[in-house]
Amino acid sequence: MIDLGQYTPGPPNGAQVQKDGDKWTLILVRELRHTPERVWQALTDPVHLREWAPFVTDGSLSTVGTVKLTWLGTPTPLETSVTRADAPKVLEYNHMRWELEAVGGGTRLTLWHNLDRRFISWGAAGWHIAFDVLDRFLSGNPIGRIAGGEAMRFEGWQRLNAEYARQFGVRTPNWQPRTAQNP
Repeated sequence: MIDLGQYTPGPPNGAQVQKDGDKWTLILVRELRHTPERVWQALTDPVHLREWAPFVTDGSLSTVGTVKLTWLGTPTPLETSVTRADAPKVLEYNHMRWELEAVGGGTRLTLWHNLDRRFISWGAAGWHIAFDVLDRFLSGNPIGRIAGGEAMRFEGWQRLNAEYARQFGVRTPNWQPRTAQNP
């Protein structure tokens, strides 16, 4: 558990939505001060994922194949197919695509995540915080993973959720998270 008093997320940025009927894709872009190779390792290595991501895996995401992925707060692992793993540039599995582009000694990280449109602001708020945690982890100043029900009770997530909802022109669902279960 971390002291959330030491962390305040910044304002919404780098997020947009592509809409195709009920199928919406959240697109998040973040500039990180770390090389694509370091970011790739954080995106694919199960030990690194436990430090920042809202899920855990039972194996590496760095090669095409199948792993079990468990979202925090959910009891059942999902059979996850890694369909593309072009280190350190493109990673695709299930309903997510990651692109890493070297820029000025760092990395432009872009995530495409297909989400139910009702939860698009939740996803944006959650990934915003996850990217902050990722950046601090890679900088050697980890603050601990903030995800699942724990994140949703965090004032910073609630503010981001409301701000992203306004930005995307959606209402946020009236739903209370279960107690977080950290696999």
